[in-house]
Amino acid sequence: MANRLAQTTSPYLLQHADNPVDWWPWSPEAFEEARRRGVPVLLSVGYASCHWCHVMAHESFEDAEVAAYLNAHFVPVKVDREERPDVDAVYMEAVQAATGQGGWPMTVFLTADAEPFYFGTYFPPESRHGLPSFQQVLEGVVAAWTDRREEVAEVAGRIVRDLAGRSLSHGGEGVPGGEELAQALLRLTREYDAKHGGFGGAPKFPPSMVIEFLLRHHARTGAEGALQMAADTCAAMARGGIYDQLGGGFARYSVDREWVVPHFEKMLYDNALLCRVYAHLWRTTGSDLARRVALETADFMVRELRTAEGGFASALDADSEDPEGRHVEGAYYVWTPAQLREVLGEEDAAFAAEHFGVTGEGTFEEGSSVLRLPGSGSGPVDEARVADVRARLLAARELRVGPERDDKIVAAWNGLAVAALAETGAYFDRPDLVERATEAADLLVRVHMGDAARLCRTSKDGRAGDNAGVLEDYADVAEGFLALASVTGEGAWLEFAGFLLDIVLERFTGENGQMYDTADDAEQLIRRPQDPTDSATPAGWTAAAGALLSYAAHTGSEAHRTAAEGALGVVRALGPKAPRFIGWGLAVAEALLDGPREVAVAGPVGGELHRTALLGRAPGAVVAAGEGPDAGSEFPLLVDRPEVGGAPAAYVCRHFVCDAPTTDAGELAEKLGG
Repeated sequence: MANRLAQTTSPYLLQHADNPVDWWPWSPEAFEEARRRGVPVLLSVGYASCHWCHVMAHESFEDAEVAAYLNAHFVPVKVDREERPDVDAVYMEAVQAATGQGGWPMTVFLTADAEPFYFGTYFPPESRHGLPSFQQVLEGVVAAWTDRREEVAEVAGRIVRDLAGRSLSHGGEGVPGGEELAQALLRLTREYDAKHGGFGGAPKFPPSMVIEFLLRHHARTGAEGALQMAADTCAAMARGGIYDQLGGGFARYSVDREWVVPHFEKMLYDNALLCRVYAHLWRTTGSDLARRVALETADFMVRELRTAEGGFASALDADSEDPEGRHVEGAYYVWTPAQLREVLGEEDAAFAAEHFGVTGEGTFEEGSSVLRLPGSGSGPVDEARVADVRARLLAARELRVGPERDDKIVAAWNGLAVAALAETGAYFDRPDLVERATEAADLLVRVHMGDAARLCRTSKDGRAGDNAGVLEDYADVAEGFLALASVTGEGAWLEFAGFLLDIVLERFTGENGQMYDTADDAEQLIRRPQDPTDSATPAGWTAAAGALLSYAAHTGSEAHRTAAEGALGVVRALGPKAPRFIGWGLAVAEALLDGPREVAVAGPVGGELHRTALLGRAPGAVVAAGEGPDAGSEFPLLVDRPEVGGAPAAYVCRHFVCDAPTTDAGELAEKLGG
């Protein structure tokens, strides 16, 4: 019998709809049921492409005996962290405070008042490596609940009070200046892995937001070290196993510090952020590698993640079927020498093995290797032969059983994809990519904004989900709309961004520039979440600061600029101490220090001056383009900015004070060189 999850839109919850566990979605009714029965709530949080979530589901939640015990003694509640990042954030903070670590699946036991009292992540079916079995944990919690209820209530109350008392240390008044940004760069230099690129040790995550800061810092100050770290890290990732050498696109992270073996799931947000990073690196250096990776990653998103409605799916799973029919991690992507020979024949297989680093013993499991570009340095590469081998291997791979796709559309991540595809399409003269960005933006307006005055977090199959958008949704969607406005010259996108950012000002902004992850009228959890640090995506807090700043540059709105400056106070505090975890905030601070510049192009959209403006490296510069008497009605920057002597002209301004206009693309490029 299907449980209550069968009615939901989340692919992750639907994966558990046929479990013998009597799951409830997160809802007031679930907690009322726990109160009525006098039992605790088991909260299990995960997401569709999470490897260990699948493992625990198979071992425990599909087990009839475990399910019977769970159903008898608990109200089990399943949450998709991608649909309810607020629920995930609040309880993850509690898990990390109590255990010193966190992760997914997240397993938390709650009272009927949603107060947590016992925590963990993955629990195995039998006790091992010092971990109790899941059944032992359940029995221990039931014993404590039955025999020591007052103690449980006291623990839960203390945890909630501790969380409520964690006020955010804010950076005090004032925005980060050149000194704080220089200190952040110095700290990054110390944490940089000079041998392999990237920061810190294993596991190693792609530092896309930090690279954006490094590129902008270089543009503003000319610091060569910043550019070197950005370029070398991008080259190391692009040549490593974290990058799909056949189909394009990036995996979630590398399990080692050399970028050899990835965790194979591919997330929309990583690919959107990295597509934009490589496009910006090309804009700075003209690197062929950066151009290739930006375009291959854009093409991967369109080919593999685009849905029938024109949006972009959340993720591709790490696991897939191997030739023996087993469901294992990475099966779709890895190769043995024998598999190369089968597809390519003896000679080309030997060439491919050397080119892609496929060894007899393997770089992954069971003698298989992850394809990468180790670069033996033994002379020039035969590019035509590489292209031929790649095409044949890709065609053969497509006959394998592919990984499952999580088809839900997350507003924030689609906003990131819109920005990346719009800019990549504009830089490389790929109007098809700009069209795909526009279609995704249309979906966000039509389905996620709909008739309501608010943004919803997710949709699936063109149907809006029930969960309210959080700060990152409003901020990243506004970011995408602003990028699209600059590229297409369509002022409607600027208007939609303004609509979303007005809600940010009204509903998500607190005192002293603080930002909250949930709206002031959202469901009240045990704590109102707020987190200014980047994780896999820019923090909602700093993403909002960036979008507010760009919108203010477009419109001259003091309210939006003031809010952006207030939000950046936290970067002043955290940037010098923890730059790896506030990279996007540092990138926005670079834009603020540079102005940012406002570029008004009185001339045709897609013309030489417009393209030159978009390719300008000045941090966070905004571009408005259009011609004719009505252009100013769509873009405030174009008001009273006419052509010069009948020729298209560009005006470069800061705070709406402009240099003399130029009709010369070379002169404009110089002005926007950083």
